[in-house]
Order: sequence, then structure tokens, then C-alpha cells
Amino acid sequence: MHSSPAGGNAGGAGPIPVAALEADRDAGTGHNGPGEHRSGCACPRTADLDGNGVAASSRRTFLHRAGVLGAGATTAGLLGSAPAYASGPSGKHEDPYDVTTTAHSPRGKWSPDPDDPRFTVVVMPDTQYMFDQDRIHPAPMEASFRYVLDPKGRANGHDENIVFLAHLGDVTQNGLPEEYAAVTKVFDMLDRAGASYSVLAGNHDVHDDDQRGATPYLDTFSPKRARKTPGYHSSSPDGYNTAHIFRAGSRKWMLLSLDWRLSDKGFAWANTVIAADPTLPVIVTTHEIVGADDGGEAELSDYGHQLWDRLIKDNDQIFLTLNGHYWPPGSTVLKNSAGNDVHLHITNYQDRYYGGSGMIRSYRFDLNRGTIDVATFSPWVRELAAKNELNALAAKEIELTSKVDYFSMEIDFDQRFAGFAPVPPRKARPARRMLLPGTLAYWRFDEGGAAGRDVAPGTVVKDQTGKGNDLVLCTVPGTPAHALTWTGDHHPDQPGHAGLVFAGGGKPASGVYLQTVDKAPVNRETFAHGYTFEVFFKVPADWDGDRNGWSSMLSRVGSAGRAGKNGPSATAEEPVLALSLSTGIELQWNAYPLNRNGPTTAWSHLLQKEQWWHVAVANDGRTSKLYVNGCEEGRNPAGAAVGLTTLNMPFLLGGYQWDGALDQVFHGTIGDVRITGRALEPGEFMNA
Repeated sequence: MHSSPAGGNAGGAGPIPVAALEADRDAGTGHNGPGEHRSGCACPRTADLDGNGVAASSRRTFLHRAGVLGAGATTAGLLGSAPAYASGPSGKHEDPYDVTTTAHSPRGKWSPDPDDPRFTVVVMPDTQYMFDQDRIHPAPMEASFRYVLDPKGRANGHDENIVFLAHLGDVTQNGLPEEYAAVTKVFDMLDRAGASYSVLAGNHDVHDDDQRGATPYLDTFSPKRARKTPGYHSSSPDGYNTAHIFRAGSRKWMLLSLDWRLSDKGFAWANTVIAADPTLPVIVTTHEIVGADDGGEAELSDYGHQLWDRLIKDNDQIFLTLNGHYWPPGSTVLKNSAGNDVHLHITNYQDRYYGGSGMIRSYRFDLNRGTIDVATFSPWVRELAAKNELNALAAKEIELTSKVDYFSMEIDFDQRFAGFAPVPPRKARPARRMLLPGTLAYWRFDEGGAAGRDVAPGTVVKDQTGKGNDLVLCTVPGTPAHALTWTGDHHPDQPGHAGLVFAGGGKPASGVYLQTVDKAPVNRETFAHGYTFEVFFKVPADWDGDRNGWSSMLSRVGSAGRAGKNGPSATAEEPVLALSLSTGIELQWNAYPLNRNGPTTAWSHLLQKEQWWHVAVANDGRTSKLYVNGCEEGRNPAGAAVGLTTLNMPFLLGGYQWDGALDQVFHGTIGDVRITGRALEPGEFMNA
């Protein structure tokens, strides 16, 4: 469509008779449709690519030089040679702009990965200037479709897993049968590949609302055609609105493809479709909702207000809307009736060189990061660049990187969708299920006191293996009350749904910690054949590196010096084993193996406060590896490390000694702790 300041009314009811178009062009009006004016727009930005102005004159000259207009052209320009895909059965090059040419596409099965947490939804806005009466130029759209369909061709484009393509309307300029005759051949590329896609009608494709009846648009993009695409769900009775459900990131998503103007029946249909699948996140695509100013700040148009009031705001499932129609591109975020964010985006590039150059926008979902990364680029221009056939204007269209074209959206998907599709919390798992072969000790805290209550003096935390590695309390003299309390807070993947809150510190040492009883079998264990130590933990917002740094979740009594470890890398005063946090909240595993005169040390990356973590250290009898949340860290030692040195002294939970005296008490929360006498695989960890 065209541009003006956000918030006005575009008007514009549909395609214009050819005679009226030619009359307008002869008059030099640059008319794009009847009544296409938005209030407050002193100078609508419309592109006169085919009129009598300078741009059109330059374009004609350019096409003549390219050999598209006039048989006597001898200079090969941007479009001077037919690309390989336009070769016919005879091997001769065919004119890629001749509507009788069959567009060839990568063949093969459309097979995105439905469970990959990283996936892409591709959006294609207004393509009308490529399908305008006898000005038929499908090459840019064909290139975009090739990009979508060919995994090898986009291997370095960050869109390895495209799950859906949505066209935003104004497929053609005038809604004429001959324009759709060209369009349908390009969309055949998607059909032959079995791709999942949607198309909707813009004001240049149709007129009036979705009760208009038969049109060349509907003849081309009928419910019958849509029904053959993967993920098709349903169509409104009039045929102009479609619903699609695709699977991505191990869940189902709905995309509504809505007509340029919904009737009362259209609104009722859309609301009913959403209500029938009340747990699906919904993306709404249509031709007009918002427009943006030059700074990219978007507002609802007059019709956009109707969509907001009658469809979007009261359907919490709708989290993203995408529309074309206006330029420049932009976005806004509005709060719906449930108080949740709805992202509303306008994307349209028909005002740019070559009618937008088949520009597409990739919405790259990353459920692990809670992010949608957005990129805008022209696959057609990329192809030209690869063939060294760019001109000066095309070179500027290869990728758009302004703040409105290249950006990221942070969305906590679980939280955003919690109102209609809550993720059920993982249930507690009984202790007996955690007793894998080789388990030596297992402590959990869901059999203690009420959350918030102090852990009473004399409390004994039983070893769930039944092997007698029980924990008893130790209090640093002078420690104030409430230094150790019960809590129901826990890591979401923790077997036991409880923990202990340690309010300890150092300089001087203060707090309450636990230690294994003197006769605990684990005290004597040397782990000569391997081991796995696992701890769930979290540090609070007031954790201070100066006071709390180098405190341990788990350590072993006895110094390296007393154990006779005196190699160059040994520190005599430090304990023979400690799983600690540095002042910068890096995990450090520092332990003295049986076969070495110094320690083996592994480090994690920097961790964040107020976040639950699972740490595991696994040793297969030769080397040790540190894992955080089941992921192997990069700063693991390569040297051989066999077993663990012991002085037959207790393990400490939350305590750390230096030179045989208590130096630090942990500040934070500790959940389940397990010690196994063999190396576990990540799939066997407690958080798996």
C-alpha cells in the first residue's frame, strides 16, 4: 500500500479498473488505489515505478539495457541473463519474466524439525509491484521461495529450520486474472515442495470486506488449495480467512491469516477458531493493523483499533501480529486485557528499490534463550551478489540492519503463555528412584520442618541410601538465630521439593552447616574407580564476593598438607576436596587425587544470583569433568586424576575449612545432594 504517519486511515477499498489506472498515471498522480490517504499525511510516500516520473524513466532505461524491453539491447545489466532455474526442457534459456515460463524450485519433501527449540517463521510483505498488469517480474519472489525451500542454500543464513511462510497481502497491484496467472506459478514452487504457508488478500487484491464473493484472488488462493498445505486447519465460509496450525519447538502454534477487512462474520469466525484451541499461542497476520512513523514507533490504524477491540485484546493467546500495507516498518507493544504484552509489527518494503526486491523477514524463535531474533533481507539480491551481478541500488538491499529491521525480542514463553497453557511443574520423585547403582550417599530435605522455620538443634538429616552417611548440625559460636532454615524453594528439576537456606559467611566465620557423622562409610571412601558429586544450589541477591566468596557447598575435612600433598601446585592449608564459589560466582572443583601430589581443578563460567543451578563433577577413574545444568563446561582439566584423597574425616555441607579451622559458611540455598561411586552420564544426573 503506502505510507503516512501512524494512526491515520488508509481507506482504499480494492483494485482499480485498468482505465482508471492509466488515467491516473497519465495525470502523474502516482495513484495506488481509491481513497488511499491517511489523515495527517501531507505527502504520502508512494512509489511511481511505472509512471512518467524520473524513477519510472530510469527504470525503463534500466530494463532496456537489461534486454527485457526491446530486442536490440546489447548491454547486459542486472537482469540481462536468464538464471539457470529458468532453463526450459530444451536446455535453452527462457525469459524469467514471461508468465508462460514454469518456475523451477528445489524439489524434495518439506521437512522442518518440529522439536527443535530453534525455528523460523518467514514473512513476505507486499509484492504488488512485481505483478502489475504487463509488468510481471517474479524473479525476486522466486528467489525468496528458493531460500525458504532449500536448506543447503540457507545453511549459513541462520534459518536452518523454517517451519512456516506467511504472505501479508497485496500479492498483486490490481487484482487482475493475468497478474494471478503469473503469481500462481511462483506459489506452485511451495506447493510442489509441500511447504506450509499462508496467503491473505490486501486492498490491491480485493475490495470491500470478506463477504465480497468470487474474485481472481479467491480463484487463485482458494480453500481447496490451502487445504493441501501442511498445517492447514480451516477456512471461513467465505474462503478469505484461513487458520493454520504448525508444530515447532515441541508444541503447536496457530497462525491466523485474515482478510484485509473482516466482516462481522469474519470476526466471529476468528474468535471461534481461537476459542476451539484454547491452549495454542496465536500469531495474527493480516494486511493492516498498525502503521509507523519515521522513528519506527507504531500505532493502531482506524481499522487496527477494530481488530484490537474485537479480536486481539481479549484473546490472550495472541502474542504477535504482523501486517504490511504501510511503510516505513516499525513496531509497538500493547497490553491486552490479561495484562500481557502483544507485539504488533508493520513490515513492508514496496517503497524500496525494485518494489522491495522480494524482501523477506525472518522471525527466528529460540525457546531456550527466550528470544525472537528478527532479520530482514533479500534472497534475490544475495543470489545476484553471488553471481557478481549487483548494481549500485540493488547492493543496498542485500540486508537491512536498522533498528526496525534487525532486532531481538525477549519473551519468556512459558510465562507469557502461562495464562492459557501453563507448564505443569515437575512432580517430586521419590528417593528410591534416585538410588542408582553405585549410589553412596543421598540427602534431601523434604522430610524436615515447615518452610521458614529454623532447623532445630539436634536435627539429623538421614542418608536416603540407608548406609549411615547421616548429616548432623554444627553451629559456629556466636552465630545469630535463623542461620539455617527450611524452605520449599527448589530447582524445577530437583527430585525433592525442599532445601536448606544457609545464612552464613566469613571474615569472621558465622553460621550453621552440616557434616557427616564420624563413622559414616563415605568418610573413608577413596573413589578409586570413579565418582559423581551432584548438588542443587542457589545464591541470593545479597550474596557478596568479599564476605561469601570461596565458600563451599560441599567439602571434605583435612588439609592437603596433612595428607602429605606437597607438589609445586599444592596449597598446604586448603582442604583435600572442595566444591566452592569464587568471589565472581564461578564454580571451582578443587580436589587432590590419589595419583597426584597436587590438585586437579575445574572451573565453570560465571553464574547468576537468584537462579537455581545443578552442578555435577564426574570422574571415570581417569579424568574429571564439571557439568552445570547437565552441560559440560570448557575449563575441565585434561590430566589423569585417579580417586580422591581422604584422611577418614567427615564431608561438610555448607562448611569450608582452611588449615584445619572453619573459615566460611555457605550463603544461599542447597537442595538435593548425591554422591555416586562411578561416573554418571548427564542423562543419569538428578536434573535429567
